[in-house]
Amino acid sequence: MIAAMGIEADIALSRRVLVAALLAMAALAHAAQPAAPRPMKILLVGASGMIGSRILAEAASRGHFVIAAARHPDKIAAGPNIRAVQLDATDVPAFTALAREADVIVMATSPRGGGDPMQEARALGDAAISTARASGKRLVVVGGAGSLNLPDGRRYADTLPSTYRAEALAMRAVLDSLKASDINWTFFSPASQIAPGERTGKFRVGTTTLLSDKNGVSRISAEDYAKALVDELESPAHQRAQMTIAY
Repeated sequence: MIAAMGIEADIALSRRVLVAALLAMAALAHAAQPAAPRPMKILLVGASGMIGSRILAEAASRGHFVIAAARHPDKIAAGPNIRAVQLDATDVPAFTALAREADVIVMATSPRGGGDPMQEARALGDAAISTARASGKRLVVVGGAGSLNLPDGRRYADTLPSTYRAEALAMRAVLDSLKASDINWTFFSPASQIAPGERTGKFRVGTTTLLSDKNGVSRISAEDYAKALVDELESPAHQRAQMTIAY
């Protein structure tokens, strides 16, 4: 009888030890998991555009609150975590007031107003830089592939047809202004081809050189571009630097 009681006590002790070990392993596994990103408040300018609308969807789906700004806010998709507002991005006082409500500024506009692309790009870039400086917020700019260099060192903008060269050079001028500024900036150049497509989550991220696949094609979907941009917002890796993306 005494022996049986001793065996039962040993079994009970073993169970307690096993449970304690399992709990300890679970705690270690939980601690090893990366912490969920802190929800941010993002001021997204150009939220109704092809790329801007996808950045909006990606950021809002991850639980970030987006102040979605555009000249025509009625064109901005509605949904949870989204507040649509009207903004002329060259109106620095209005731009700055919105930026002060946010943690970071994302500029997803392009100089396609029908006038001189260089003048439009400079006006937008200067306004964004002034706003970032006045608000003390990081500025992430959706750039252009024409701001990149080719693997042989040539400027990609210089190789483009005249139809696209003016806008490419204008966006490169914005990049030069950012480099000369004292703000915290990131200039995110897409691949040469960017269009609506699939969100694969599989892509390469680079810095100042155009990326192409083994067939020489430089391509990315707007959905994967948006994913990479929000990744950069959550885990900054290219501060005061240019970055790019492609498959």
